[in-house]
Parts: sequence; C-alpha cells; structure tokens
Amino acid sequence: MNISTADFFCSYSSLNGLPSDGRPEIVFVGRSNVGKSSLLNSLCARKGLAKTSSTPGKTRLINYFLINENLYFVDLPGYGYAKVGHGERESWGKLLTDYVVKRDEIALVVLLVDARHPGMGSDREMVEFLDYCGRPFGIVLTKWDKLKQSEKAKARRAMESFAPKAKFIVNYSSLSGAGLDRLLERLDLFSQ
Repeated sequence: MNISTADFFCSYSSLNGLPSDGRPEIVFVGRSNVGKSSLLNSLCARKGLAKTSSTPGKTRLINYFLINENLYFVDLPGYGYAKVGHGERESWGKLLTDYVVKRDEIALVVLLVDARHPGMGSDREMVEFLDYCGRPFGIVLTKWDKLKQSEKAKARRAMESFAPKAKFIVNYSSLSGAGLDRLLERLDLFSQ
C-alpha cells in the first residue's frame, strides 16, 4: 500500500452518524499508551495527523482518517490503564465493543500490543473477543526497538501462541520505521 493522502476526517462519541459511504475501515485498537497515534502518524508519514500524548487515554473518541480517498483508518479509544474515572473507562469499553460488534464496514482490526509486555490479560481478552466476533485481525508488536535481541524471539513466540488466528504479526518501531513496509503490505490486502 502506498499512502499518498491521509487526512483527519471526523471524530465520533457514539455510533450515531458514522460514515455510511461504503469505504472499508481498517481499525486500530490496543491498550492505552501502546502507541496507536504514533503508529498512525508513522504509517501515513504525517507527523501530528493523530494526536500523541505521554498521558495514557488521550484518544477518547472514534477518530476517522481518510486514506487515499478510498478507505478509512479508524483509531479507537485505548483499553486498560488510563487515569480516568471508572464510569468514563466503562463508557469507552462499551463504545469500543459496540463498534467492533456492529460495524459492517470493518475490513480488518489491527491489534497493537506493546512488545515489552506480550500476553497481558487485556490483550488476550481482546484476541478472544475478536475471535468470538469473527473479525479478521492482525497484530503489531509496537516499541520493538526497546527490546533486547534475546527478548525479541520470546515476545514473538508469546504472540504466536495466544493469537494463532491472527492474519499477520508485524514487529514495529515508530521511531526507526522498522516493520513499516511489511505492515503496509499486509494492510493493502484488506484495503479494497
């Protein structure tokens, strides 16, 4: 996939009013602070396209980005740790769940997992949930550059063992760009 244009489209706080133009949606989901916004900016080669923050839980809405005028990248609120109230965290969870269950336009869900912490309970639950919903999904191991060589094989094996139905597993670094071309190749298969 060659991304020639990438623009912020709109944010939504509910499923009401989501785009109904038939474009496929590639959805990015993961724990708070796993690097979804950094990955989107790096994929699209557009610094600041998706807002980044060192504070977990910055993404609180469903954010749509129009890619090459023919598909959407969708950034969902993170799950897991975030310094917000229980009620707000619960509403994010419901929004994420309802979106994944009900949205017909989803072509692929990309689950981002921090390579330093593969196999966390919340990530395992997300894999089980995507399996249950019958959604095709791939996994991106973020922050790959922060692992020692000896830790890389271990992280990879952990992901392969608890996500055998993943369409792909890509090791990724938003800082160095490692894994960028491979991930774009995989996403291209679901962009039509």
